[in-house]
Amino acid sequence: MDNQSGKANIPDPEPGLVAGITGVAKTALALFHNRLELAALEAGEVRDNLLRMVLIGAAGLVLLLFALGFWTALIVVLAWDAMGWTILLLMAALYSLFALALFMRVRSLLGDGKLSLQATMAELRKDRDALL
Repeated sequence: MDNQSGKANIPDPEPGLVAGITGVAKTALALFHNRLELAALEAGEVRDNLLRMVLIGAAGLVLLLFALGFWTALIVVLAWDAMGWTILLLMAALYSLFALALFMRVRSLLGDGKLSLQATMAELRKDRDALL
């Protein structure tokens, strides 16, 4: 017995299983919250950089198309005396072949599943299976 209060000295019980699980859950929730904030911050930065790159790329594409048009006009003017209208046919055929090659390349990229986030979806499936 304790001399001052008249109560027995009972040590504080050590944390049990429920207290331990609660502590782990709180820590996991705080960690998840921190990771979520970091991901949101990085996603904002990526979005800003992506928008900047798209705008610069669009301006570059417009300038490239102007350059292509001027070079084509120069070739047509220089070759008109020697070839006449056939230079226009050759230029049209050349641009058509380039466009077809680009179309086939894009089609093969889409066919390979380059835009489907395969690795991320596989990891999410693994996580789901592990949790269930």
